[in-house]
Amino acid sequence: MAQYQITLSDDVLKGLFASDNGLAGLLEQVLNQILQAQATEQLQAEPYERSADRQGYRNGTRPHPITTRVGTLVLRVPRLRNGTFSTELFARYQRSEQALLLALMEMVINGVSTRKIAAITEELCGEPLSKSTVSAWCQRLDPVVQGWNERRLQAKRYPFLLVDALVLKIREEGQVRARAALIAVGINEAGYREVWGIQLGDSESETSWATFFAWLKDRGLQGVDFVVSDDHRGLVKAVHVQFQGATWQRCQTHFMRNLRDATPKAWQDAVIEQVRAILDAPDLETARLLRDNVWAAYGDKAPKALQLLDDAFDDITAVLVLPERYRKRLRTTNGVERLNEEIRRRDRVIRIYPNRDSALRLIGALLMEIDEKWQTGPKYFDMADYEAWRQAQKEHPAALPLGQVS
Repeated sequence: MAQYQITLSDDVLKGLFASDNGLAGLLEQVLNQILQAQATEQLQAEPYERSADRQGYRNGTRPHPITTRVGTLVLRVPRLRNGTFSTELFARYQRSEQALLLALMEMVINGVSTRKIAAITEELCGEPLSKSTVSAWCQRLDPVVQGWNERRLQAKRYPFLLVDALVLKIREEGQVRARAALIAVGINEAGYREVWGIQLGDSESETSWATFFAWLKDRGLQGVDFVVSDDHRGLVKAVHVQFQGATWQRCQTHFMRNLRDATPKAWQDAVIEQVRAILDAPDLETARLLRDNVWAAYGDKAPKALQLLDDAFDDITAVLVLPERYRKRLRTTNGVERLNEEIRRRDRVIRIYPNRDSALRLIGALLMEIDEKWQTGPKYFDMADYEAWRQAQKEHPAALPLGQVS
C-alpha cells in the first residue's frame, strides 16, 4: 500500500474548527497532495527533477469537482503530456454512495418522491444535484456494476452455495410492485467467500430461482457440493433440479422459528432446548437417538411440532456429514441475511425504487464493495480438511465415519 507525506497549511488548520467548511478545505488539500504524489509515482520524478528514470512530464492540472458528504471539493487532477495519468483513488469507495444518491435523485426527477427525499439528498451530498450530474454518474457507475454482476466466476470449483431473497418495492407501469431480489453467496475452493451476483425476479417461484441458477452456471459456476437455503418450496425444487447430486441443508434458524410456532406455548422452551441438542449432535447416529428421546418425552404434548421435526430431520441435519469445523457457518443462511440487513439499511431510505435499474444499481454497488472486501480479506474457510474428507469419501464412502476426516 502506498504511503504519502502530507503537508497542511496553517490557514487550513486554523479554519478546521472555526468554520463550517473547514473539514472540506482540509480534505481538499489532502486529496490534491495525494494526486500530485500519484503523478510523481507514475512519472518516477518530482517536478523539475532531472532523472534518467523519468517517464514523462507534467502539463499543469485540470479542475475536477467531486461531491462528498462534507461539501463539494475541487480537485486539481494532474495532466501529463502523454495523457496517461489515471487514478482510482475515489472510485471504489464511492460506488455505493453514488448509487444511493442516484436512487434518491431518480425519485425526484421522475416526480414520485417528496420534499423530504430532496432534503435527504441535499443533506447527504452537501448541495442539490442537477439532472445532468445524475446522468453523468449513471454513465460511469452502471457499466461498472453491470460488469461485476455479469463477470465470469473464476474458481474451478465452488463447493458451498448459500442463497436467499428479499422483497423490494419497485414502481413499474405506474404501479408499485413487490419484486424478489435473488442473491447468491459462495465459498470457492480456496476458502474465500464471494458474492456471485443479484437478479430481480417477479417472485420467489421455482421459475425465477431456476433462471437465477442457470445464469450463475452460464457464468462458470460448477462443483457445488452443498446448498444452504430456507424451505421456500420454489427455491428447494429449483435447487434439486439445477444442482443434482448436491446436498441441501435447510436453514436451521428458519426451521426453529417454524418449530416454535407449531409447539404449544407451555412446552415451547423445553422442546426447543431438546431440538437444539439434536442440531448440535456430533453425528447423525446421536442426532437420531436424541430425536427418539424427544418423541418419548413430548410426543403426546406437542405432536404437530414433532411431526414437523420428523419431516424435516434429514434436511436440517444434512450438515452433520461434514467435518465439524465447517458445520457452524453452513447450517444457516445467516451469512446471506447479514448482507440483506446491509441492503435494508439503504432500502429503508428509498422505500420505493423508481425502476429496476435503480434497485440493481444501489444493491449491486453495495454487494460489489462487500465482495471486494471479502476477496482481499482473510479466508473464510481453510479447505484442507474438507478436501481430505471429500477425497476419503470418494475412495471409501462406507468406511469413513460421517463428519470426520481420517
